[in-house]
Amino acid sequence: MNTIERSKVEDFLFHEADLLDQWRLPEWLELFTDDATYEVPCTDLPADASSDVSLFYIADDRFRLGERVKRLMKRTAHAEFPHSKTSRLIGNVRICESDDDGLRVSAKFQTYRTKDGTTDVYFGTANYRLRLNGDRLQIRDKRCLLAGDGLRPSGRISIVL
Repeated sequence: MNTIERSKVEDFLFHEADLLDQWRLPEWLELFTDDATYEVPCTDLPADASSDVSLFYIADDRFRLGERVKRLMKRTAHAEFPHSKTSRLIGNVRICESDDDGLRVSAKFQTYRTKDGTTDVYFGTANYRLRLNGDRLQIRDKRCLLAGDGLRPSGRISIVL
């Protein structure tokens, strides 16, 4: 694989965060490969847990992720209409591995979400497998490992992290 500068990876992750904060979910979905996965394991699971044998908050393949985007963009998605206001911070971006299959990237995230007078903070580590498609990066896998002890008692994840 060609050498990719960390700044290019950072710009890609910043762009992803911006699309999510602007609720441009159909454009965000285009960042993923056709065989992509998007996972958010429960907070009491080890980082390498498998969604095949453990309960995850989110365990989507590309098709289910597309259905999630369609649902969240509809007015009938009551949990997210009107849309939450979000602000994401991405930092400590590291290229952990580079090979012919792509890049393994790790980044810290903080996602602030406000809705109905309540602000929630989701924070943790996002692990990516990125692929280079021509001169364009795409997400093959994204796993958000939440670092908090759990969700607040009435909390839920109705946004994309």
